[in-house]
Amino acid sequence: MSAPEVVFGFGAHSGIDDLPELLALARQADRDGLDVFSLSDHPYLGHTVDAYAALGFILGRTERIAGFANVTNLPTRPAPMLARTVTSLSALSGGRIVVGMGAGGLWDRIVDMGVPRLSPGAAVEAFEEAIVLVKLLSGGGPPVSFEGTYYRVRDIEPAPVPAPPVWTGSVGRRSLAATGRVADGWIPGHAADWLSERYRASRPIIDEAAAAAGRDPREVRTIFNFPGRITGRPLTATRDRDGRWLGGSVEQWIEELTGAVLEHGAGGFTLFSAGHGAAGAETLSRWAGEIAPAVREAIAK
Repeated sequence: MSAPEVVFGFGAHSGIDDLPELLALARQADRDGLDVFSLSDHPYLGHTVDAYAALGFILGRTERIAGFANVTNLPTRPAPMLARTVTSLSALSGGRIVVGMGAGGLWDRIVDMGVPRLSPGAAVEAFEEAIVLVKLLSGGGPPVSFEGTYYRVRDIEPAPVPAPPVWTGSVGRRSLAATGRVADGWIPGHAADWLSERYRASRPIIDEAAAAAGRDPREVRTIFNFPGRITGRPLTATRDRDGRWLGGSVEQWIEELTGAVLEHGAGGFTLFSAGHGAAGAETLSRWAGEIAPAVREAIAK
């Protein structure tokens, strides 16, 4: 199995006051050849736009870049309807959608939306069922009936478009194993990268579960949320005392990311600013125009 192409994306704000900047950055990234933009999904926050409404709007104003909710607030979006949403967006955009999937994090706010609270174990079971169901309701074929513990559908016609890739934000052992069994990508939590203890402890769980399910673990790519500064001059230290990436010059970024792909199997990177916010237009331009092409060229060699 050949390794898939490394993905380069950026994270954007989705506040109502940020919408002009959001659209401008997405269109800039589209022109500059980035692969994906991501938006958070917190439907209980009134000052933000709905993630999937924003994804649809932006996909309609761009041509090549894919959209991604990083990650979908699954408890508030029942899986059968989520499947309809993402396959519709895929059909409308020519396949430019990635499904981010999470079991649910801020449960106190989720239940404020009128959603019944699930225990951590139940939330993970529902999360795995949802991924399976989204895939079953894609790709055409005969009507689908599914009898899970949390989701049940009967004789539902799948959409005649391929299933979008599903990337998860799994953190705990059970959800990591579910990612290995049924997902296509994993985003380590808390912006953990390939040198972190969180990554080293978590990725083997995914790989073991994938292998036990008869899958090649390489089918589950790792996409890193990666905050940092792009500086005009090299930094003396690109990581802090705890080993967390700070940033550096374009050349230092290229060296770091190339090593991440070739030595640690990184499948992609989503750029955020050093404060874990959205990158500005100048930073995004350097990311798309200087760093991403150079890393792609280096790993192709």
